[in-house]
Amino acid sequence: LVQRLVERDYADVVMYDIVPNMPQGKALDMLQAGPVLGYDSLVIGTNDYADTANSDIVVVTSGFPRKPGMTRDDLVKKNQEIVTQVTENVVKHSPDCIIIMVTNPLDAMAQLAFHISGFPRNRVVGMAGVLDTARFRTFIAQELGASVRDVQAYVLGGHGDTMVPLARMCTVAGVPIAQLLSAERVEQIVQRTRDGG
Repeated sequence: LVQRLVERDYADVVMYDIVPNMPQGKALDMLQAGPVLGYDSLVIGTNDYADTANSDIVVVTSGFPRKPGMTRDDLVKKNQEIVTQVTENVVKHSPDCIIIMVTNPLDAMAQLAFHISGFPRNRVVGMAGVLDTARFRTFIAQELGASVRDVQAYVLGGHGDTMVPLARMCTVAGVPIAQLLSAERVEQIVQRTRDGG
């Protein structure tokens, strides 16, 4: 995400992490790629929340990743404390920002950040639909050996078991997926999409 933002010169970016020197190294790599890729955006890495002060948008990716066999709900206890601490620091240093939550379980963590921040609902959002839709399109393209550019598909709902991949609306190069794959295979791809991430 950071790379995409800076290579289009959309914004200067501050990357925060608790791991000493890690965000600084990543930021330096991106900053020095600017002359090669043709962008001037400033990229800073830090271990101090104060360096993020007055951010317009804060993207929260902090937390433990889901391990094989874990559900998103298994992560609630692990990531609740982390998201609470991060949100409190975000509010302290950037009280006028928009928070984009990425941490899983996404719906629960976005709701937690909303309550802790006290921000209006239009300033705390979760980023799931784009990711889930991209996964669904990728799995279909892989199954059919097609380009993802030719796959049109949509996923609605929550990020997890409540998501609804709209298989009946899916087309590949304009052809409905039901004409290309069996209902059983489509359902397997739908389930793989729900289980992803």
